[in-house]
Amino acid sequence: MPTPLDLPQPLVRFPAEVHAAYQTFRASRDEAALRVVIVAAVRDFMPRASAHSRTEPLRAEERLIEDLGFDSLAVAETVFFFEDLFKVTIKNEDILALRTVGELCDFVARRLREQRPPA
Repeated sequence: MPTPLDLPQPLVRFPAEVHAAYQTFRASRDEAALRVVIVAAVRDFMPRASAHSRTEPLRAEERLIEDLGFDSLAVAETVFFFEDLFKVTIKNEDILALRTVGELCDFVARRLREQRPPA
């Protein structure tokens, strides 16, 4: 089990299962583990006023703005989180094209596949 010292700062506040999923992704590039991290971040950044229950699972087809109550600032904060966590650059026009939880998961996974694994 990773210790807080083994984790990037953005993940420290997340539960142990997210820490484990992150470590699994870093070790094996397992995209299922990556999706656990992404969905946890989406849930964490979901606006408090969201009509979506915090205990219900997030589905890939749920729309970030219309279904989960994200505004452009919340989407940007989520993307900044991924940039900081995974050390990738995401352009504003890329962010604007993302509509659903699934599209966000696919986009981050694609960006990380394009990125060279850390040495």
